[in-house]
Amino acid sequence: MSKLKLIVWREYITRVRKRSFILGTLMAPIGLLIYILVIVGLSSYEGGGGLKVAVLDEAGVLGQLADEKGLRYSIVKNKNLETLKEAVAAEQYDGVLRVPPIGNVREKEFTLYYYSDQKIGPEKRTAMEEAISDKIRDYKITALNLDKTSLEDLKTEVSIDPESITASGEDESKYTADIGLAIGAVMAFIMFFMVLFYGQMVMRSVMEEKTNRIVEVMMSSVRPFDLMLGKILGAGAVGLTQVLAWVVLSTLVTLLVPVLGGLDAGQMQPAMGPGQMPQIDPEAMESAQFRLLAELSRENWPLIIFSFIIFFLGGYFIYSSLFAAIGSAMSDDLGEGQALTLPVTLPIILAFYITAFAGMRNPDSGLMVFASIFPLFSPIVMPFRMAFNPPWWQVAISLALVVASAFFFVWLAGRIYRIGILMYGKKVTLREIGKWLFWK
Repeated sequence: MSKLKLIVWREYITRVRKRSFILGTLMAPIGLLIYILVIVGLSSYEGGGGLKVAVLDEAGVLGQLADEKGLRYSIVKNKNLETLKEAVAAEQYDGVLRVPPIGNVREKEFTLYYYSDQKIGPEKRTAMEEAISDKIRDYKITALNLDKTSLEDLKTEVSIDPESITASGEDESKYTADIGLAIGAVMAFIMFFMVLFYGQMVMRSVMEEKTNRIVEVMMSSVRPFDLMLGKILGAGAVGLTQVLAWVVLSTLVTLLVPVLGGLDAGQMQPAMGPGQMPQIDPEAMESAQFRLLAELSRENWPLIIFSFIIFFLGGYFIYSSLFAAIGSAMSDDLGEGQALTLPVTLPIILAFYITAFAGMRNPDSGLMVFASIFPLFSPIVMPFRMAFNPPWWQVAISLALVVASAFFFVWLAGRIYRIGILMYGKKVTLREIGKWLFWK
């Protein structure tokens, strides 16, 4: 086994055997499971019980009100407001909701009055407003002699279905942009997380060996460049192992959530209360799902996956090599050395923000085209644009530049690493690091 393979193997085995790596790999999916279960529990939490509300219908428009979201309505008659306030003081009710008379049916604003010494939560207040608003709307329809069915027919949902003009053009559906946006956003986030997290893992590994003086022993038999490259490859293998473990464990988590959370699509709709969720046509839902699957099948997945792998490897080598160089240049004072990481992390953050803001609005804008070709941005931006079928020449240029940049930055980081890894007790500046590039 060559020296480079020995370094990669040592870096890999040392890290995967650590308790922190094992716990992190296992706890992340468990944390995801707990997070999902907490969200499910909070979504059905009623906030400490319901409210019993006495409704004084001075307008005479309510009739009956259905209980919902922890609100129990009691429409009272032949009682005045003062009597109901006394009933609240006697804890017969939690509050009084007064619906004043409607003076003008064409008035667009209407105020309700709620009497209670206890503050009402935003969700319950909104539920009261919506329930009374529906009743007043029905009253106005009757008072103005309008046809309720005709008014419902006025509501029209409009959607755009893109069609190509030329015969060679690709016909799109109304789901194309949404599917591309979702795929691109997921790919950009994964790329951002992987490059930043595992690049810093390389930096910490270099700093640990430099601080412990282990590197002095290793460099007696290994070239500095081989040592740096072995750390980059070893950390990348560790990251790949952890990601594969997360994929497998997260799949198991998604299968356990419906069992542990007791999720049932048939039970979710009644829990939302009447009027909160529209009735869904099963045939329409099946048709929409079929169209979504058809749209997903139309994506050029071999090209997307291949380019994602190339961009990931290119981005990983670019930033990992820079992080390794920064780690070798850091002194014992880690607080001062952290300033050196800013020039490396800044392009990653900028690329993510460009994708999140400019890319979400227009994936083919001039800024997105530039960012998808610029090597420091393209590992994050171009995978996002790949879901929108950019011109082939832009993809080819971007791939060529990111591969060439990966080789260049690995060589550049090696020039810094060979000097910085053996330098102790001195605060290093960016200007001095630049001088190391030309030392022989």
